[in-house]
Amino acid sequence: MTRLNSQLQQDDVPLELVLLIQSLMVGCKEISFRVGQGALTGVLGSTSSENVQGETQKKLDVISNQILKDVLIESGHVKSISSEEEDDVVACNPEGKYLVSFDPLDGSSNTEINSLIGTIFSITHGTDGIQADDPSGFLQPGTQIAAAGYVLYGPSTMLVMSTGNGTHVYTLDKTQGDFLLTESNIQIPADTAEFSINMSNQRHWEPNIQAYVADLLVGKEGPRGKNFNMRWVAAMVGDVHRVLSRGGIFLYPFDNRDPSKPGKLRLLYEASPMAFLVEQAGGMASTGETRILDVMPTDIHQRVPTVLGSKNEVEACLAYTK
Repeated sequence: MTRLNSQLQQDDVPLELVLLIQSLMVGCKEISFRVGQGALTGVLGSTSSENVQGETQKKLDVISNQILKDVLIESGHVKSISSEEEDDVVACNPEGKYLVSFDPLDGSSNTEINSLIGTIFSITHGTDGIQADDPSGFLQPGTQIAAAGYVLYGPSTMLVMSTGNGTHVYTLDKTQGDFLLTESNIQIPADTAEFSINMSNQRHWEPNIQAYVADLLVGKEGPRGKNFNMRWVAAMVGDVHRVLSRGGIFLYPFDNRDPSKPGKLRLLYEASPMAFLVEQAGGMASTGETRILDVMPTDIHQRVPTVLGSKNEVEACLAYTK
């Protein structure tokens, strides 16, 4: 099987970016080990602190964030870091070429039930003339992403990543410590009969999304003329991995509980990297109004509504919003 480094070389990825991805994967393998140890090492449960998002931090959130910070700073190729768990950007090497944004442990509440969790990341080029501690360097649309992906910590540890040459799937061979290519250039089926959304928020959605989901729920007797299944992991990495694996549509739409937060998912750490992967796999990703990768960030912790997955189904959903 092809090793990760060999595939990156085949895709003509610059050497410094290859070395950066290598460093990032060292951190993710360490997180995979810590997650796998679970209660044996006392890493489960919550801390007494909140992150900048106002969310109570899990112990593994803090541990994973520190692991990734350490390996990325040590790599020497990173100018600065932006993390969901950090209030501000973290300056690394002023001479580094790349900026890295990440959610160190997406779905961390699932650790308490031993369910799917993962690390989401995106890498962009640093901007000349902007200091390493200046967050404005990260205010780039997703079209500028050089590499994005996630590492899924499940029954096997999997890396799903794109450097702009298709979306590839790698599986961690724990006997050798290498990520090996197990699927190349995956493609999301254009049509689907599966949707993923947190139905407990239904009463807070805007009428157009309520109408769309209602039509899915009535199945073949309704205007869509077919039955749909609903699946929900409660971790974006798990739900998007299913979409990439067999098709589907994933939604985290705007709801009216807090108008100051136009969505739950963070643009830099979740929506944009996942949109990059989905588009590279032939799917579609939108805020409900515009292509996610075209959104110009205004803040490193900006949130956006998210609709992504099978192209024809995303278009069907968007027809309700027009």
